Formats: sequence, C-alpha cells, structure tokens
Amino acid sequence: MCVPGCRETVMNRLSRRNFFRGAGAAALAGAAGAMAPAGPVRAEPASFTKVVDMTHTLHPDFPTYFGKPGLGLDTMARLGDDGFNMNRWSLVEHTGTHMDAPIHFSEDGRTADEVPIEHLVVPLVVVDIREKADSNPDAQVTPDDLKAWVADHGPIPDGACVAMNSGWGRFADSEKFRNADDEGTMHFPGFHIEATQYLLEETSALGMAVDTLSLDFGRSKDFATHYAWLPTNRWGIECLANLDQLPAKGATLIAGGPKIAGATGGPGRMMALMS
Repeated sequence: MCVPGCRETVMNRLSRRNFFRGAGAAALAGAAGAMAPAGPVRAEPASFTKVVDMTHTLHPDFPTYFGKPGLGLDTMARLGDDGFNMNRWSLVEHTGTHMDAPIHFSEDGRTADEVPIEHLVVPLVVVDIREKADSNPDAQVTPDDLKAWVADHGPIPDGACVAMNSGWGRFADSEKFRNADDEGTMHFPGFHIEATQYLLEETSALGMAVDTLSLDFGRSKDFATHYAWLPTNRWGIECLANLDQLPAKGATLIAGGPKIAGATGGPGRMMALMS
C-alpha cells in the first residue's frame, strides 16, 4: 500500500523499533497462554445452524489499494486438449479479501504460515459505524464506538477479532470502493489509532478486520494502525464481505489465511459460523 511518501514512511518506521511492540507483545503473550491448553483435552461439542461467506469473489478487475490489477490468470491446461483444467495465478498477496500477517508491517513478526491455527478460529465482534460512514467516507472506529459496543454487549471476548462494519462492502467491484479524489487520495473508513490502542491496552483481541481496503482509513499517510497492531503478532483482515448479515456478538470467525512459507498475507476464504 504506497501513496506518495509511503515508501519513505515505511523505511523510516522499519529503521527503529516500534514503541508499541513491548507492551502489545506482552499482552498478546498472556492472551495466547490463556488460549493454549496445558495438555490433551477433549473438545467440547459445538454446533451451528448457518454459515456466512465473508469473502468477495476475487477476479482481475477487483479494486486494489494501488489501483492496479492484483490477480492475473493464465491458462495452463484445458480439458479438451489436456484431459484436465488448470490455471497459473499471478497474485499480489494483499488483494481481495485477505489476511495481513504480522510481518506485513514489522521487522520480525509472524509470517502467514506461522500464525497459530488456534488464533484463526475466534469470536467475532462486529462494530457498526454505517450511520456515520454514510455521511462521512473518512469516518473511523473510535474508542467511543468500542466503549458503546461494550456497554451494549459486555466485554470484548478473549481472543476475538474486532471487525468494522462501515457498509463499504457494498461498493466492491466499483470505483467507489477506492473512492479516490482528483489528487489520488482515497476516502474510506478504517480504525483510528486511538481505537487500536484501546484494543491493545484494554482487550486480548487477536484480530482486526475491515470491509474496506485498509485497516487504516483511506486518507492515512502514516499507517499508524498497521504499525501499532501488526508488530504485536496480531493479524488483520481487509475487504470482508457480508458483515451486515452478522450479529454484533455471537458469531465465530474462521480466518482461512494462506499457509505459504514467508507470506506477508494473502487471500483466504473467510467465513462466520452462527448458532
């Protein structure tokens, strides 16, 4: 994700240790320890009655942060000639509905294949900011939004993924998804850095998710939320679909990120289970 000045920002950030890392990593270590069983255990029975697909169909024209195609498909074999069908993909990792692995914005965070599988099946918290996003495309999730959610639904569950529902998913497959002005600056919602700090300091959330192209809002030039969140070995998901079909609390997210050695992220099949 680079706009004018982005590359310089990235290099400057990577040249020094992110000051969030110490406190955030300690908090995450505590959360991870609480989630890991001490020994072999019998899984508790679980059931669900509905599965919601949270993944946009990816195709070469799907909008991207850079404004250039993130997916190419080349035919390698076809049934009539070769007895089977097969394509070759040319893929930018951060395209379509995808995971941001911790390494995406950190020096030594986990790569996509290193994210523990038990951190990818988590309670889903949906924070609805559609009303303010309708009137302001630069709207952001704030600490007040998170506190209002807690007041209505109780504490954010341990190990949760906190997702922003801005209503932006309905613009996928159109120029409105990027919403770039005449100067190329994009305008879409994201997480405010103060909300990110609230999640780091007050919760044990493991994931952050948005229905837009970036965890940071479109106008961001410093990617403050990315730099605060990912270096603590937490992960993000961008371009989620169908958040309006889910309750504020009670669904379980399965974050089907890629298991490719060294990947900084990648498209996955995200889904929510509802009882």
